[in-house]
Amino acid sequence: MPRKISLFSIVMLTLSSIIGSGWLFGSGMAAQIAGPAAIISWILGGVIIGIIALNYIELGTMFPTTGGMSQYASFSHGPLLGFVAGWANWISLLTIIPIEAVAAVQYMSSWPWSWANWTRSFITNGNITDRGLVIVFLFMAAFTLLNFWSVKLLTSFTSLIAIFKMAVPILTIGILMLSGFNTGNFHSAAGFMPYGSSTIFTATTAAGIIFSYNAFQTTINMGDEIEHPEKNIFWGIVISFGISIVIYTLLQVAFIGSVPTAKLTAAGWHGINFQSPFADIALLLNLSWLADILYIEAFVSPFGTGVSFVATTSRALAAMTTTRHLPTFLGRLSQKYQTPRTSMIVNLFLGILMAACFRNWSALSNVISTSTLIAYITGPVTLMTFRKLAPDWQRPFRLQAARLLAPTAYLLGCLAIYWAKWPTTIEVFGVIGLGLIFYVIYEIRRPMGVTRLMASLKGARWLVLELLWLTIMSLIGSHQFGGNGWLPYPSDFGLVILGSLGCYYLGIHDGYFGLETKTAQELNQKNNY
Repeated sequence: MPRKISLFSIVMLTLSSIIGSGWLFGSGMAAQIAGPAAIISWILGGVIIGIIALNYIELGTMFPTTGGMSQYASFSHGPLLGFVAGWANWISLLTIIPIEAVAAVQYMSSWPWSWANWTRSFITNGNITDRGLVIVFLFMAAFTLLNFWSVKLLTSFTSLIAIFKMAVPILTIGILMLSGFNTGNFHSAAGFMPYGSSTIFTATTAAGIIFSYNAFQTTINMGDEIEHPEKNIFWGIVISFGISIVIYTLLQVAFIGSVPTAKLTAAGWHGINFQSPFADIALLLNLSWLADILYIEAFVSPFGTGVSFVATTSRALAAMTTTRHLPTFLGRLSQKYQTPRTSMIVNLFLGILMAACFRNWSALSNVISTSTLIAYITGPVTLMTFRKLAPDWQRPFRLQAARLLAPTAYLLGCLAIYWAKWPTTIEVFGVIGLGLIFYVIYEIRRPMGVTRLMASLKGARWLVLELLWLTIMSLIGSHQFGGNGWLPYPSDFGLVILGSLGCYYLGIHDGYFGLETKTAQELNQKNNY
């Protein structure tokens, strides 16, 4: 029997996923957007993803299966909704792999050491060059190979690297708060909230905050590969997520207080645009030894996250094949190592293609956050649907106050999608829609395919209406979120909430028992808790 992942290893694996390139870029970008109020953005982003995660903990312990987050929606609402949710989640995960490789190369290009002059040609005008792409491809290949042979090798590598990844941000927080920390930065340069309250919400997506917290699903997608999933799924997420919120928030505090006051006075927060935020500040404070550590960390952190997400992404793609709307060979596991090798190879080549098309970190973090949230909002609906359809099924972890927390998670997720701004919203919705081509092709080729396709539309109509509603709101909403300004801020939030709440309750109403629900029941009955 393959070795199961312990609680310590799953915490280290999840932390290694969460503390990636987000901390290296996010604090600088968030401060540039919202000023000192970016501290609130990190807390808000943590609350949003934390509440969403609670919904998935109940589902994860009910159905501990590899790549579970790509299957839950199909269990409650049929194959069409399950495919859309799985596709959106997979796209966001797939994009993380090249982004982490690009982040590592981007920081490599600014290494200050004389022996590293050869790395300077990796970046031109903020974009990865063709020469840099070769290094990106090599990194992605290394990410894949470290997952290729066994779970034991993966957890041994990530447990070691996660400790280093946590130590460097903590060291950075401490040193910056003891060296050149100026509390006046929190109220000078037009005050704590220099650009208005709307920028707090914008920063959650535009600065990669949602993206940074996204990796809690690493624990969920490992499913039955975890020791004692009935308790370790919950504790793995709670421990790793709690640590990451504290680290990210304190990093933002340290960054704001350490920006040289003269530079801030001259340019304002919008003018603070560091290529390597924390390393640049360390050099300005004559802390060259800290800058050296940060440049190394800027290589190690993305590397560790990329390795972790190869595991998560391959399992998400493999899980999507269970609905038979993608080639089934993608879901095959290696008999010896029990890893979805074929999915890993396919993801590697698709990731290489994405890296060749999108050559910088910041432009993609917003898109990833939006597609992730589209997948996430199906979780609270699925949770409450099963509370209605299957109240007696085993629930090793039962979310307390779910009647309040589920709609809260859903509405916060919808608001965060809206905060991504027009036209990002419609662009992401279009990419999600491309996946439907695969679904329709595979569905109509099956016996009774057209009949099944029409039947599955009912289970997915609420999400279609939600995306349509958010598209309209993004178009006519306030100028602060890219709209035409027909609705003033913050009244646009009220209308987003009103329409989304209707879609939420329609989703619960449209849940039904189908063939996929029988699979879910079998998984639930196999639990020996």
